[in-house]
Amino acid sequence: MELAYYSDFAVRLVNTEQPARGTDTLTSLDVARELFGTASQAARRLVDGDLTRMRSARVRLRAIFEAASEGDEVRAVDLLNALLMEFPVSPQISGHEYRDEDGRPKWHMHIADHAANAGAVYTATASMGLAVHLTEYGVDRLGICQAAPCRNAYLDTSTNRSRRYCSDRCATRANVAAYRARKRLENARPAEPADRIGRTAAAAQDSSAPADR
Repeated sequence: MELAYYSDFAVRLVNTEQPARGTDTLTSLDVARELFGTASQAARRLVDGDLTRMRSARVRLRAIFEAASEGDEVRAVDLLNALLMEFPVSPQISGHEYRDEDGRPKWHMHIADHAANAGAVYTATASMGLAVHLTEYGVDRLGICQAAPCRNAYLDTSTNRSRRYCSDRCATRANVAAYRARKRLENARPAEPADRIGRTAAAAQDSSAPADR
């Protein structure tokens, strides 16, 4: 698989927590295994201590998305570089699981599993994938959902770099909220009394009439 594919590892981990709602779904080894994918060898090595390691990495990955969302590219890159230094990867060429029409391997880059624990494997994989995505598509392709209180992370793959929400559901909710806010503002404006409206209209008519000579 291509290295950019691993960027979704970062999104999946960050979005196990909803800080504004006070919720956290990364509470069991089964949930952590789902983040890896059931076919992952590292997932089978998970122990309770890896949940703590992954939560710590989650905080640092979210900070990268938040810095990017705020337009602070240098900070986003610095934070990601710190993770890459702390959790290096060992890339290798793979292809045995994919074959072309002639039965020949489809060679591609793969991240080898050589880290000391499963939590480190996940962090290294997510960081490398995010780095590849960032350098290929730009820092502004990393975002935080603007539909409060969601705050999910997302990768912007739109053609015009216009994405602001993590999902269609959040986009719809934000649009409905904005519409309702506009209607409340319109309804809150005081209406002019009818007699005042009549006087204003009469004055306008008199001013337009020709003056007596």
